[in-house]
Amino acid sequence: MRFEDIDTTRPHGGIASPHPHQETAHDAVLEISTASSLPDHGRNGHGHVPLLPALDPGRKKPEPVSWLDLPNKDQLFVLAVCRLSEPLSNVCLLPYIFYLVRSVLAAEYNARDGTADTSSGIDVDAAAQVSAYSGLLVASFPLAQFVVSLPWGWLSDSHGRKFSIVIGIAISVVANAAFGFSRSFGALLFWRTLAGLANGNVGIMRTMTAEVVKEPKFQTKAFLLLPLVFNSGMVVSLALGGMLANPVTNLPRLFGPNGLLNWAANSNGVQWLTDYPYALPAVMNAGMLGFALVLAVFWLRETLPGKEEERDTGVQIGRAVVYWVKRTVLGRRRASYLPLNDAEDGLDRLQTHRPFLPAVELDEVKGDKEGTVTIEENGPSSPPPMRPKPSLRSIFTGSTMAALVSFGLLPLHNSAFMHIFPVYLSTPPDGAHHQHANLLAFTGGLGLHSVAIGIWLSVFGIGGILLQLFIYPRIQARLGTLGVFRISLILFPLVYLLAPYLSLLPDTGALAFLRWFGLGIIVWGQIMARTMAIPSTVILLTESAPTKSVLGTVHGAGNMLASLARAVGPAVGGAVYAAGVREGVVGAVWWFYLVVVAVVAAGWCFGVQGRAERKADTEK
Repeated sequence: MRFEDIDTTRPHGGIASPHPHQETAHDAVLEISTASSLPDHGRNGHGHVPLLPALDPGRKKPEPVSWLDLPNKDQLFVLAVCRLSEPLSNVCLLPYIFYLVRSVLAAEYNARDGTADTSSGIDVDAAAQVSAYSGLLVASFPLAQFVVSLPWGWLSDSHGRKFSIVIGIAISVVANAAFGFSRSFGALLFWRTLAGLANGNVGIMRTMTAEVVKEPKFQTKAFLLLPLVFNSGMVVSLALGGMLANPVTNLPRLFGPNGLLNWAANSNGVQWLTDYPYALPAVMNAGMLGFALVLAVFWLRETLPGKEEERDTGVQIGRAVVYWVKRTVLGRRRASYLPLNDAEDGLDRLQTHRPFLPAVELDEVKGDKEGTVTIEENGPSSPPPMRPKPSLRSIFTGSTMAALVSFGLLPLHNSAFMHIFPVYLSTPPDGAHHQHANLLAFTGGLGLHSVAIGIWLSVFGIGGILLQLFIYPRIQARLGTLGVFRISLILFPLVYLLAPYLSLLPDTGALAFLRWFGLGIIVWGQIMARTMAIPSTVILLTESAPTKSVLGTVHGAGNMLASLARAVGPAVGGAVYAAGVREGVVGAVWWFYLVVVAVVAAGWCFGVQGRAERKADTEK
């Protein structure tokens, strides 16, 4: 599917895939608002993105498309399950990363020096070391994705989409399981990097969505599916990751000394979870990814042009299993006439009852006005006329470069926050030194357990999804994309400026509620800001493209820049946080890194990007 084939005069622009082979965690979150509410100030003519139909009063409003109207729903379901690979592999460890890294470093230190580790109070050097090492661990995943995004795309173009997805998920299963049973930081880093390399193929799933759902009127709804699954997977991963970490302590009724699952009656609890306290979240990830792997092998059909008709043993076995279940388990033995709801239903039933028929290319089933269903065999088609390849200077105009910089600055501080904040919440408080604290020199975190961190982040994550689906489109319609983006850029530095002062709020007594109230304000403020900023950056980057034929190049550059920023942000942020803890200034990373980057991003948007937008508008 070429970007030239995408009908941008359809509702919401009908933009199927900004880049066929690259998708990042950052980009996946954005797809919801990109598909559900495209810009309200699109360019019309002179090579720019056409005027959206919502602004054209002379265009007839099309009928709404429901989820049940989508074609090839079975394939979309399998792709959605496969899309869980990245959130499960990437964000599940965030609620307990502080405790995981601390336990691994303590074990290595004890093995080397033979001394016992104490976790009472706050050990400044230990907290700083945990922050620095956890930053490297978080950064390794997106850095690996950045390196292999294009090779995964090339592999899918040569060997098939399904081959790339199956190989990636299979590697993810092994990497996640091994991660949970690792006893050294080097092993943790290796397996997380391998998981990042395996998940460099997530953009291929978006490409398959475009090839599965070819009609533009269905694509807007279809492209909502993967980002919705991604965001939902993030929420579930954060909650389960926090709850299942160290289950002997966090879930004693199940895994403790008297737990229901302590069948060996071990005095310390379930033995293998005592030996590997952070293995259960990884085992859960591996199990869910194993289920996705089975679905992909036996029910996902190839969509690469030229390979759809090739024999797929896995799909044939899957069809045979479905056929046997329907005949044997469900008792469908006798032949009978089956009512057909539509053409797609006819093909689904045909393939189910005759599972070894040759594969029929997706979307080849058509119905005429009399209701006759025909299955067409696509013959070789003439190649489209070659278009002159645009130069880099014509692609990366001033407006495009301004939007690209904003696209990269956002994950530079947002990804750092996603790593630093759970570490800060896990850092033990330092109440002994609070009497000597001032507005700048104080240290210590909130000392929350992984369960509380996971619940906090997941609950507010649900709020972010609702905000993105229902509130953002209305705000964007009133203020415009650039206006919403500017509001978010004002919120970011305010949140970062105030966040470390949570350490100074009382955690006991009559005023203890102030800490939880303040924590809610900080978390909700950051989620609200990023919910408005993330889709806005994608919309602005889409609008900045000189023509729709170069959207792939523009978004490919943006995604690679964002991947690099997501790797640099946690690494640099973790190092600055460690330095601040050592110097007794826990707010150093907030004030001297996050606030600085957020202010630079705001200045760039209000200054350079604003001038570029005005110049582009005058050239229309």
